[in-house]
Amino acid sequence: MKLLKPLTAAVLITAYLAAPFAALAADSKDAKKSEKAKPYTLKTCSVSDEKLGGMGDPYVFTYQDREIKLCCKDCKKDFDKDPRSSSKRSKKLKRARRSSSDRSLMRPMFPP
Repeated sequence: MKLLKPLTAAVLITAYLAAPFAALAADSKDAKKSEKAKPYTLKTCSVSDEKLGGMGDPYVFTYQDREIKLCCKDCKKDFDKDPRSSSKRSKKLKRARRSSSDRSLMRPMFPP
C-alpha cells in the first residue's frame, strides 16, 4: 500500500510531462502532410474542362498528394468514378499549355 501511492504519482507526473511532446509530434505530422500536396496549376476543371470560378468557388481537395480543383461538387462524383482519366486529362492539358507557351517564346518579336 505504501508503494502504490508513490508509483501512481510517478505515472501521473510522467504522463503530464509527456503530453506536450505527443501533441507536438502530432502537429508536425499534419504540417508535413499539407506541405506535400503539389499545387494545381491549371485554370480549368480536370473533369469538365470548364473555367474554374465560373460556377462559384472551385471545389478543392487532395488526391494522392496532389491538389485537385474542380469547378463544382458535382464533378467530384465524376472524378471519384474514374480518377485516373481525370488526372490523365489534366496532365495532357498541362503539356499542351507548356508546349504552346514554348512556341510563343520561339516566335520572333518582330515579324519580317
